[in-house]
Amino acid sequence: MREKIDEMELLDEVIAQVRRELLKTENPDHLCFLYGTLGNLYRLKNEPQQAIKCLEKALTLADADSSREIVMLIRLGEAYKYKHEHQKALEQFDLAILKGFEYEPQYLDFAYQHKGKCLMELGLYQEAMEAFQNAHAVRKGKKDERLLKSTEKAIEFLERLT
Repeated sequence: MREKIDEMELLDEVIAQVRRELLKTENPDHLCFLYGTLGNLYRLKNEPQQAIKCLEKALTLADADSSREIVMLIRLGEAYKYKHEHQKALEQFDLAILKGFEYEPQYLDFAYQHKGKCLMELGLYQEAMEAFQNAHAVRKGKKDERLLKSTEKAIEFLERLT
């Protein structure tokens, strides 16, 4: 349940383009977006340490109590997961969930979904199922079929494991 990239050369080109854009701006919002994008790209390239550095920088630039902060927490959690630092990943997902309840529920389902995947990798199937079910409940409210199907596939996969 991890993303994989087939066209590494294209990914390298996009990374180089984002790095060039970083040199052109001083706007904190744009810098946050670019570092977040770069972190996500490095994670996809399977360079989690580089991803973590970029995402931590993006997190420092994100406005507190904003949806962007929550997105960066989720992305940082994923980078830790790719680095096999699952406890650190879970801390980020839990913080994103907490902040989602406190002020911005828009990405709550994503935080639950990624937490579920992390727990599943750890073999904590009951906890993973709870996270997926929470994601599913939120996504039902959103009425987004694509997201619902994604969570349903994760639940079905987990049920086959147990």
